[in-house]
Amino acid sequence: MDLHLKGKLALVSGSTKGIGLAIATGLAREGAHVIVNGRKQASVDDAIAKLRDAVPDANVEGFAGDLADASQVEALVKKYPDVDVLVNNLGIFDPKPFADIPDEDWQRFFDTNVMSGVRLSRAYLPKMKAKNWGRVVFISSESGIQIPVEMIHYGVTKTAQLGLSRGLAEDCAGTGVTVNAVLPGPTHSDGLDEMAAKGMGDKTFEEFEKGFFETERPSSLIKRFATTEEVANMVVYVCSEASSATNGAALRVDGGVVRSAF
Repeated sequence: MDLHLKGKLALVSGSTKGIGLAIATGLAREGAHVIVNGRKQASVDDAIAKLRDAVPDANVEGFAGDLADASQVEALVKKYPDVDVLVNNLGIFDPKPFADIPDEDWQRFFDTNVMSGVRLSRAYLPKMKAKNWGRVVFISSESGIQIPVEMIHYGVTKTAQLGLSRGLAEDCAGTGVTVNAVLPGPTHSDGLDEMAAKGMGDKTFEEFEKGFFETERPSSLIKRFATTEEVANMVVYVCSEASSATNGAALRVDGGVVRSAF
């Protein structure tokens, strides 16, 4: 299937590793001109090298800056004033008991997971609407529906992204611009490897994975971590011309963790 992404300019925030890098790679593979973003120039350069290894003819460049910072968003928009596709992937997580989460952490999570997408969408949506074509995707989480007790602040920001994406879709009604949210479930990313390393002890990763789905996510239907590529496949489709009737949706790539038919 031709997804008609050739030549489209796509920005993926927080895309130097994990799901973000997989999305950037998938978009480049479909012929999009991709902007990779990370906080440090070294991580951006490394991600671009990995992407070009995977897609030798990729049209890719990078922007180093922390998009949780409003001034960095302003700098990015000044350099790239117009994009066709915006994937709000930037996000952080950190398991912590609710009583131990200070105000500073709540603010940091909202600035990173929510406000980065607010500011980028506010900057790019008007021109998308003027062109009558555009795609905005928020990478939310199944944690936005089933708030994890071990990181309530993370779950709350992911719920906020669902409300934001639906509201922006309503704001774009009747145009060729779509806004959707994609909800990954437990995914084998770099962040997971770091978290697993802390809790594995003498276990192999396979043993850790089996135990995780027995105790932490027993409702999973696939009984394994999804790959970043599996999540990216959904995102790339939603960014495409082929997804023009998919709008204002919360699309789950959660392995069936959420026990709902709707």
